[in-house]
Amino acid sequence: MRRSTFMMLVAALPATLAAQEPIRGFPTAMVQREVQDETVARAVPSADTLRQQLLILSETPHDAGTERSHHVAELILARFRSYGLDAKIEEFQALMPRPISRTLELVAPDTFTATLKEPAIPEDKDSGDSAQIPTFNAYSPDGDVTAPLVYVNYGTPEDYKVLDSLGISVKGKIVIARYGRSWRGIKEKVAAQHGALGCIIYSDPRDDGYFVDDVYPTGPMRPWEGVQRGSIMDMPTYPGDPLSPGFASTPGAKVLPDSAAKNLPTIPTLPISYGDALPFLRHLTGPVAPESWRGALPITYHIGPGGSVAHLALKFDWKSRPLYDVIARVPGARSGDQWILYGNHHDAWVNGAEDPLSGQVALDETARAVGALLKTGWRPDRTLIFAAWDGEEWGLLGSTEWAEDHQAELRQKLVAYLNSDTNNRGWLRVAGSHALEVFFEQVARDIRDPKTGKSVLDAALAHDKDSVFTIGALGSGSDYTAFLDFLGVASANAAYGGATHSGIYHSIYDSYDFYTRFLDTNFVYGVAESQTTATALLRLADAPVLPFDFTHPARRYKAYADEIAKEAAKNPKLEGLDLSRLMAALDRLERAAAHFDTVYAGVDSLSAERVQRRWGDLERANETIYQTERALTSDAGLPHRPWFHHLIYAPGYYTGYGVKTMPGLREAVEDVPDLATAQREGMRVARAIDRYADQINLASAELQRALR
Repeated sequence: MRRSTFMMLVAALPATLAAQEPIRGFPTAMVQREVQDETVARAVPSADTLRQQLLILSETPHDAGTERSHHVAELILARFRSYGLDAKIEEFQALMPRPISRTLELVAPDTFTATLKEPAIPEDKDSGDSAQIPTFNAYSPDGDVTAPLVYVNYGTPEDYKVLDSLGISVKGKIVIARYGRSWRGIKEKVAAQHGALGCIIYSDPRDDGYFVDDVYPTGPMRPWEGVQRGSIMDMPTYPGDPLSPGFASTPGAKVLPDSAAKNLPTIPTLPISYGDALPFLRHLTGPVAPESWRGALPITYHIGPGGSVAHLALKFDWKSRPLYDVIARVPGARSGDQWILYGNHHDAWVNGAEDPLSGQVALDETARAVGALLKTGWRPDRTLIFAAWDGEEWGLLGSTEWAEDHQAELRQKLVAYLNSDTNNRGWLRVAGSHALEVFFEQVARDIRDPKTGKSVLDAALAHDKDSVFTIGALGSGSDYTAFLDFLGVASANAAYGGATHSGIYHSIYDSYDFYTRFLDTNFVYGVAESQTTATALLRLADAPVLPFDFTHPARRYKAYADEIAKEAAKNPKLEGLDLSRLMAALDRLERAAAHFDTVYAGVDSLSAERVQRRWGDLERANETIYQTERALTSDAGLPHRPWFHHLIYAPGYYTGYGVKTMPGLREAVEDVPDLATAQREGMRVARAIDRYADQINLASAELQRALR
């Protein structure tokens, strides 16, 4: 279709929100053309197509390392190619031990054998699929232990302080912890550090079962026999293949021996349902649990030890298996060596309708929208890359191996990484690099909310009872980790959700039937997600000046430093901590950001002709702009975690997914207070902030030259 003919059709499309509002990075003279392209792209995503693709991709279990996962990758590859995208599968490998045998028994004062199986239900066609992976925690070591049981609440470091206050030790015991409040891998790690021999993790109905709402299939919550699978790899140490930290595990490549991996758990760990947990908890004696520790099972919660004695036996086949990343490219017409990457994973623990396919089919619709624009003759100025990652559930395997494999080129060329994962009914939520905060506020301003018809920005602000749009900081838990934390690429995770309960996470009930009954039932939020990411990609690809902003990072980083200083002031062990060097660097950053804003204002008055003539100068300025995030990294990494290079954002060592901002400094203040470490890390952050300010000043100078 000719572009002129296609543009005639644009007039018949619904008007975009705030179509004539400024768009950061686009001169006023070029906004209308951008609005036209975005309107075309936003008209493509279809609820019917999303529904059809979700049904196809979730038809069978497709856990990583299997031919079923390969089959899903091939389906995605074929669709990318059908849109006119240059697509291929890049294969890696990673250690992925699968269960051979699992046993959990109560051996005293009564006997009971846990079922360790989720039953099929007639109302869900996928719940009886024969290829389901058993319930297990990935990377649990083999083990056979019998010991008294101790209930440790959520198994956080704070919970162990309560146990200490009660004089209760878990040394030589098996702990039973409930899911929630911390990532599952932290529960195993903290238990092992306290001398436990094994770890059982169960879902308590107070958190995601009948206490919250009716259970599936009547309602959306986890039924009695539902189990949350999941990895317990120590991802805060490093994600990806345990045997290739910092380098790619390509087929046939030399990797570390299993014994050298530093992110593998050390005690056998198993997830169970609250139906299986009840007999073990019912027989516990010892002190009655504090009120905040009590779940919703029909028992008095005791801590132990005393009463219940458990036998836990696990065996796995420790093999490396293939990963299949699907990568599609749209070459940039003017700045092809500046890349914009958007990814979502395709592997699931079982059928995975919500996690991850709700996000994957939205990515597919975004790619289809780009394909539709290509047919009009449009080409992005910068290169667009779409990625469907494999092995995310095991420990961000596919994305990490790909990032490590291409790290030299990515550090030079990658402008930004956008990520999605699950998506359902609710409000737009964005977390990421704060240099993208203004950018995403404008994207949210220009997308319609499916429920109210207003902007998704207004819908989110109304729900949050707030007047200011903010994005959160990123920890870990999805595929942005390697790009932000290892490579220092400005990154963001964006999705809709929060309007409905869901208790089927990582179970066999994460199915098409569940998703269409309880989550995005008419797929309008899948459409909104596709429109949001399409808009973001087009703006990042075509903005003559990249839409980064540095006043928001300056403000946020100052707030982080103030939080840490206040916390340090409460602890006598940290008396004498001097953060004046950091505060001075933050003041300098604030001035650099303000100057950049002053220079950036000149973008509005550029003509399209002048942009064309000065593109080479603008390209150099843009490279300096996106390299700013790299300045916040250190090749030495964080204390005891050299893989994590970013000095502002990282998952906490004891939070797993949850972010710790200025992590080296904050953990030396909050987790294990240490004056010398805190002083050293404060200086490292100060130097990173200085580098950041220097890079921003350089970007201001280059942009000023380009605008002359």
